[in-house]
Amino acid sequence: MNFFIIGDVHGCFYTLEKILTHWNADHEYLIFLGDLIDRGNYSSKVIEKCMKLEKSFPNCIILKGNHEYEFIEYYDKGENLNWTRQCGEKTLNDFNKNKIDHKKTRNWFQSLPLKHETDFLMITHAGISETEDPYNENHDDSVLWNRKDLKNIGKLQVHGHTPLKRNAPLFNDNSNSINIDTGAVYGFGLTGLKVSADSSVIEIINIPTDVRDTMKTFV
Repeated sequence: MNFFIIGDVHGCFYTLEKILTHWNADHEYLIFLGDLIDRGNYSSKVIEKCMKLEKSFPNCIILKGNHEYEFIEYYDKGENLNWTRQCGEKTLNDFNKNKIDHKKTRNWFQSLPLKHETDFLMITHAGISETEDPYNENHDDSVLWNRKDLKNIGKLQVHGHTPLKRNAPLFNDNSNSINIDTGAVYGFGLTGLKVSADSSVIEIINIPTDVRDTMKTFV
């Protein structure tokens, strides 16, 4: 099967709905790069949608991002000021308004894998750089947090995490990697990448950000 890989959603539910119309469920894996929540207006709707997709389709794979990790830290420790001050308070308000079960959400986030790897393809949230343990979740250079240059691992890396704030993904020839976090929540559209089983790029899809996902709300 081929792959349809979707970049950082960040609560942009209506934009997500549009890009999902491009997924061929019979012939493609659907893979989310993580950072489903925060910043946009509809984190609760996004996680409900993704939970349903994962349950309904065995070829749907959802990876953990650093924002999911931040929520886990908040739940486990009782506070996470770094998260709540930046965007977490808005997410918590949205969860509470829509009666999202915090424990269930925390446990689901914890269960999400850090990577999806094949012989030709590596898919993670932030990419793999020169570090001893890229899967140490609380390390700055891990696949949840890394912002350093990626290393060439002999296969195509597809990642997000660092918003490009442009309407197209960015390919790096040195590391053979593609950043597909175009910055949906900043108005630069949600990007999906269609990739063949042998890691050839088939199609790039950029869906303009739906204004409902980012406009100020006063409710």
